[in-house]
Amino acid sequence: MKLYELQPAPGAKKAPKRVGRGIGSGLGKTSGKGHKGQKARSGGGKGPAFEGGQTPLQRRLPKRGFTNIFAKEIVEVSLEKLNRFEDGTEVTPQMLLEAGIIRKLGDGVKILGNGELTKKLIVKGNRFSKSAVAKIEKAGGKAEVI
Repeated sequence: MKLYELQPAPGAKKAPKRVGRGIGSGLGKTSGKGHKGQKARSGGGKGPAFEGGQTPLQRRLPKRGFTNIFAKEIVEVSLEKLNRFEDGTEVTPQMLLEAGIIRKLGDGVKILGNGELTKKLIVKGNRFSKSAVAKIEKAGGKAEVI
């Protein structure tokens, strides 16, 4: 079989309905929409949330919570993920981004004390948990707030 011999399965391809193309097509004149009325019009018909005049579900349910527009988006990084860097490396948020440990910088990076750190690193971040600082210093490194 060659590439130019490939064909879709019989019955897989179907010609589209050609509405408004004469009486012989069965979909001429009103194009299958009947005579006048809301559903015959352009953009006519009810929306997907319409429930026959009953108050729609999205209006019956209570509103909950709020979004704080001043919230800071802090990206969290586990300590164990820093083991991929070499001994003595100065780890910055930009390096974490380039290494693929974080997807975006956001408003800052917080280092959490999950896992163990085996390398001696100088870690620079916007925030640190107390356990992370303790583990970094125990490994012989240094935690610096930027």
